Amino acid sequence: MRRAAAVVLLLVLAAAAAGWLLTAPDPLTAADLPRHEPDAANGERMFYAGGCTSCHAAPGARGDEKLRLAGGLDLTSPFGTFRVPNISPDPDSGIGGWSDVDFVNAVMRGVSPDGEHYYPSFPYPSYARMRVEDVLDMKAFIDTLPAVRSTVAGHALAFPYSIRRAVGVWKRLNMHPEPVVALAGAGPEVARGQYLVEGPGHCGECHTPRDALGGARLDQWLAGAPNPEGRGTIPNITPHADGIARWSTGDIAYSLETGFKPDFDSFGGSMVAVQDNMARLPAEDRAAIAAYLKAVPPLPDAVTSQARTGAESGG
Repeated sequence: MRRAAAVVLLLVLAAAAAGWLLTAPDPLTAADLPRHEPDAANGERMFYAGGCTSCHAAPGARGDEKLRLAGGLDLTSPFGTFRVPNISPDPDSGIGGWSDVDFVNAVMRGVSPDGEHYYPSFPYPSYARMRVEDVLDMKAFIDTLPAVRSTVAGHALAFPYSIRRAVGVWKRLNMHPEPVVALAGAGPEVARGQYLVEGPGHCGECHTPRDALGGARLDQWLAGAPNPEGRGTIPNITPHADGIARWSTGDIAYSLETGFKPDFDSFGGSMVAVQDNMARLPAEDRAAIAAYLKAVPPLPDAVTSQARTGAESGG
């Protein structure tokens, strides 16, 4: 009996140790970073492509105030409320004390300087597709912005989502740093657009449906999704009849620059802030994004398809 109990105990301990290892963060070291002379001008380009002000500016900020990255925005979700942190260069309440490798690990690995997982309300699954040099340039630009002293409260999450270590399992299931779409023979413009959309632009974080654990359904890439803010839906932006098949590349680029759509309507909701950021990119980047969106596989609207499937199955 004692031998059996000892075997069970050993199995339990082995399973616990294996689980601890499987959920461990996987940060880079300083030695893993390339030699790179930071380019703050390119960093500004990446900053706006990444939409940093959309979440990290104080709620309601306008104009230059949006460059005061004090955080404080509440992001509601089925898992609880995520609170966006201060990423200004303030050394105490912001990220002014972070090293280059701290910043790269946060953005590309979702790991804090203390070695803890960040929750994927921070879109690092997309940022993981960025080039390290672009991330270092982004830090160089953020370092030029105003330091703001502002402490943000922690997240308010229900159990078991409050177990931060469990994010390690989520990452193993959902971190895919390779390109989402295989585009054989794509030219430089489409390749640039793919980088911007799949990486810093993190368009799939909203425009792609998610599974029960919040992982992106990459088989329905950019096919639309329920609105994470809780009302309405996020549109399909693939070149399908349910999406933007009737939009030309010029239509897409113009909409990203001005906010006006081909049907003479304008963007609304969270897309207003996204468009404001996109308008600050060079015209060639908006054209590249448009070229990529017309090159991805056309897919039927994911929200409509799911609703139809549920109705047919009695759900």
